[in-house]
Amino acid sequence: MTRRNPARLIMGAALSIGLMAGMTAARANDSAIKAGADPNGWGMYSKNYDNTRFSPLKQINARNVKRLSYVYSFQLGSLRSNESSPIVIGDTMYVSTSWGPKYVYALDAATGARKWTYEPDIPDDVLQYACCDVNSRGVAYADGKIFVGRLDGKLVALDAATGKEIWKATVVDYKQGSVITSPPLVVKNKVITGFGGGEYGVRGSLQAFDINTGKEVWKTYTVPLKNEPGGNTWKGDSAEHGGGAPWLVGSYDPKTNLVYWGTSNPGPWNSAVRSTGDGNFGQLQNLYTSSTLALDADTGQIKWFLQGTPEDAWDYDGVNELVLADLKLRGKTVPVAMKADRNGFFFVMNRDNGKVQSAEKFVPATNWATKWDINTGRAVEVADKRPGPNHPAKDICPNLIGGKNWQPMSFNPDTGLVYIPSNNVCMDWSVSDVAYKRGVFYLGAEFPTKAGPGGYLGELIAWDPVKNRKVWGIKSDLPFNGGTLTTAGDLVFWGDLHGDFRAINARTGAELWKKNLGSGIGAGAITYEVKGKQYVAVVVGRTAALPAFLGDIGKKMTAAAPEGGALFVFALN
Repeated sequence: MTRRNPARLIMGAALSIGLMAGMTAARANDSAIKAGADPNGWGMYSKNYDNTRFSPLKQINARNVKRLSYVYSFQLGSLRSNESSPIVIGDTMYVSTSWGPKYVYALDAATGARKWTYEPDIPDDVLQYACCDVNSRGVAYADGKIFVGRLDGKLVALDAATGKEIWKATVVDYKQGSVITSPPLVVKNKVITGFGGGEYGVRGSLQAFDINTGKEVWKTYTVPLKNEPGGNTWKGDSAEHGGGAPWLVGSYDPKTNLVYWGTSNPGPWNSAVRSTGDGNFGQLQNLYTSSTLALDADTGQIKWFLQGTPEDAWDYDGVNELVLADLKLRGKTVPVAMKADRNGFFFVMNRDNGKVQSAEKFVPATNWATKWDINTGRAVEVADKRPGPNHPAKDICPNLIGGKNWQPMSFNPDTGLVYIPSNNVCMDWSVSDVAYKRGVFYLGAEFPTKAGPGGYLGELIAWDPVKNRKVWGIKSDLPFNGGTLTTAGDLVFWGDLHGDFRAINARTGAELWKKNLGSGIGAGAITYEVKGKQYVAVVVGRTAALPAFLGDIGKKMTAAAPEGGALFVFALN
């Protein structure tokens, strides 16, 4: 009889399991990379890991886009704040709706025929814990699975072929004011997600879950407690309710294995509650809120950070997406991450180490700081624009919705331009006493809204990130307009709160085509090709909750178009 060495058997089994796990991770990562790289598809929320929202397709182009015609529409069965950018894998489109999401649909991308519907059981009380509406901005795909975050704090994996639920994980207790409104990021064998809640005094975190089991792999808090590194930037125990929630979308660089995420405003808005009180504004305070974080995708360890608004006193939520590209700066090709921050500055950072290459005002009215000093890594603040106890501030620009809100920008490597849906809104600000109560707004501020200078409230800006200047702009009578898509056909697609969906010459800003779709547009459009035919798709359904933050301007936003919930698809006739 052959005797076997037990230790060798155990080592062999462990090696086999390790190899299988490694193969699974590689396969999942390969499937996500392949989906993002497919020129005919739209494999991730912003096309691929770099968040450029650029498509190399050019069957539809600046010369023929005037022939763009309706192909089909699909009613989403859910009104209010439909903000999803669909994804397209092969010939199948996956799109989520608002309210939970109420539904996730798989559709034939060429015809709109429904393949399956996922209808989760979402608690009726989620609205009261969703600061800024019941939105769902989309889903993610990898390894034959669809991943979706929900307003009830759950992360779910679905079978991409059938819609059947494979696993469900609890990310956070939504009743503390934490909801998931944006799609996760799949990296290797992990599904990474954040959640909202900066206005409810949550303590933000990013969490990674195993792609096959839903088991939590790592969790990184984005606000350090007083006994942790960086905890001395918080007053007393205020970090326990410090906000910093990374609720929007992440990006990823496979070369460095870094994921990039923005973090939200600190809580509460009354900075006196959390400030260490040294009066040296512009220094790092309230880490890691209103910041950009670069984290190791395998462990969640923070490798570098940039705090765009230290000791944020204006709700300049720093969650806006990071767009990755390689730019030629001062004669050298630099791997960069670009961010149009809500505080009105456009940051170009070396994405390997976080060093700021440039930071210029893309919103001309920005006045809370005179400039961003790249030598010190600090904003040069205007003292009169920083509110505090017994010190209200007047005419602060931008307003709390920011120079750019969540609506995605895009980058076209052919034109070298970034297309930014910007806002021109200002405010006054005064603070008040506030106490934390679980699941209730934790603000401590009043912020009457006013129009910015110039008589317009929004502008689509084409920005040169190398020369740091605006190339062209299209002004709007409303803020909070839709995200952008850009293509190799020299086009930018952009919608607004009136429901007007436009095709624009990416080089000149000339409007080439327009169609009103009946409800306000916040989502970014996508484009894809099936069987040799290029399509453009966009979801409509204006916001309902956010206008309540904006007074009379908010009333104009809700009057501009009715609520809606539909997907529209176009192609050349």
